[in-house]
Amino acid sequence: MDYATCAKEIYETLGGRSNLVSAAHCATRLRLVTVDNSRIDMKKLESIDGVKGVFSNNGQLQLIIGTGTVNKVYEEFLNISGMTAATKEDVKAAAAAQQPVWKRMIKALGDVFVPILPAIVASGLMMGLVEALGKAIPAFAGSDWYGILDLLANTAFTFLPVLIAVSATRVFGGTIFLGAVIGMIMIHPDLINAWSVGSMEASEIPVWRLFGFFQIRQVGYQGHVIPVVIAIWLMCKIEKWLHKHVPEMVDLFVTPLCTVVVTALITLGIIGPIFSTAESYVLEFAGWIITVGYGVGAMIMGALYPLTVVCGIHHMYNVIEAGMLSAADGLNIWMPIASAANFAQGAACLAVGLKAKNIKTKSVAIPSSLSAALGITEPAIFGVNLRFTKPLACGMAGGAAGALLASLFHIGATSYGVTGLPGFLITLDHTVQYAVVLVVSFAVSFALTWFFWKEETEAGGRIKEEEEVTQTESIQPQAGEESAEKVLFAPVKGNVISREAIPDETFASGVLGEGVGIEPEDGEVVAPFDGEISSVTDTRHAIGITGPGGMEVLIHVGIDTVSMNGDGFELFISEGDFVKAGQKLMKFDRSKIKAAGYSATTAVLLTNSDEYSGFQILKTGRTDVMEKLFRVE
Repeated sequence: MDYATCAKEIYETLGGRSNLVSAAHCATRLRLVTVDNSRIDMKKLESIDGVKGVFSNNGQLQLIIGTGTVNKVYEEFLNISGMTAATKEDVKAAAAAQQPVWKRMIKALGDVFVPILPAIVASGLMMGLVEALGKAIPAFAGSDWYGILDLLANTAFTFLPVLIAVSATRVFGGTIFLGAVIGMIMIHPDLINAWSVGSMEASEIPVWRLFGFFQIRQVGYQGHVIPVVIAIWLMCKIEKWLHKHVPEMVDLFVTPLCTVVVTALITLGIIGPIFSTAESYVLEFAGWIITVGYGVGAMIMGALYPLTVVCGIHHMYNVIEAGMLSAADGLNIWMPIASAANFAQGAACLAVGLKAKNIKTKSVAIPSSLSAALGITEPAIFGVNLRFTKPLACGMAGGAAGALLASLFHIGATSYGVTGLPGFLITLDHTVQYAVVLVVSFAVSFALTWFFWKEETEAGGRIKEEEEVTQTESIQPQAGEESAEKVLFAPVKGNVISREAIPDETFASGVLGEGVGIEPEDGEVVAPFDGEISSVTDTRHAIGITGPGGMEVLIHVGIDTVSMNGDGFELFISEGDFVKAGQKLMKFDRSKIKAAGYSATTAVLLTNSDEYSGFQILKTGRTDVMEKLFRVE
């Protein structure tokens, strides 16, 4: 391959330096951030000799070139373009900056909620179960067991602003403990609980008057999301500005003090009132629209309801429901609408969980969908649907369909506070109709999500950096005379699966070459033949090795394990080393890979398989190391 020609053609097709922001490479791909992808002829880019595939992911344009080759093309690309080598952080930051504002905002919310998902998923599921049991068994609702389980279940949601504040501070780059203080200020027990404010008149809410004109309502923010995130974003901006301008001698106490005081005053005095006013308008609008136009208004609210969950104001609908129950007919017609919306979001989340190949996504989505079916949707919305966007929209469509039916059926509940499956307990006069509403909401949402949502996977590694590794003694080869033939021996002990069954779209498609996957039984990788180590990723999870007859092989341990940043991986070789068949190359910790939510399936690919006339798999099912795996001719 003429690396310089390949790099030049890529550079020219991309539109030259004026259309380039950042460039890096991993084990197999050239990763680029461009100013405008619409200026690029993608078909021409894919037709360049040496480029095996092109796709865009997370703001990056990724060109699949292959192990042992991409680093050489990258060097030529830097020489031609005049760009400097970028770090992983540089590329991520550049890609993020190119995204539309709304996508950056959604990503920020996702980054905030991902670390706290275990807490809210577990709490949401427990809350749903406890509430359902309390409604089904009145005696249990008054028991000590109910009291303690209810306390355990709702703790994460009671103190949700603190969890959000800590996580948001990590995302926005502030001091975590200052963020925690802001979160605690927003739910301080001296403030009126946010869930109680809806039943109070405006004149009944006490205020603090500062400077003679600045008023702060003594109201907390339990259950709120957006105000907390905005407050922490502001806090981080203030803290960073102060660190730059306050003399180091007094920075230690001046910056934290001023950061907390200024942020708290602005949050309680400005951000809070703005959202409180918005909440009032939303509640008035919701109360009015559900009675409009033969179910059309209910359909609109069924679609919009999840967005009010995102804003953290859905608890305030209890005011509307309480008003409906006190009216002449005494029926709560809002509950079926909310129930349809919640059930639909759970269905979208379940579709993601069943369709996703990523283990971490499955482990969050499936229990979150059950929580949503019981009426607690925060885990499903924040943990899954909002992050992937399309499931949220599909869930809104399902909620709209179900809410329309609920209105046409004139379903009314005799209480409030529960939705989803527990809602059958308060809709006894409309059991069949309520069941139809849930089924339709589920079916529409699940089907749309299954059809329109597609999982985006990302394989490969980070930018290569030299690192010190130790050379171990060569293990006695088991290949005999055949080690010089074009045969590859199993580098990992485990179960051999076909290339198409590897849970990564790029590997499974064959764009990186023919090969197989191995589901490992232990954590050791050995050399599959006598050869030279052509590449090693700095995250230690992928190795390129060149062997008999020019065979170029990629051994990639795990799917998306680049995100582990080398944790759980240990190398015993470095680039340029000559190794013998059976020599230990790497150790990896399968338990750490599983705990991180990734598959340990190891891809063993012949990246230059198109240079050979024949490719034959010699082993399927369980294999030991150094058994014949495949042969080329």
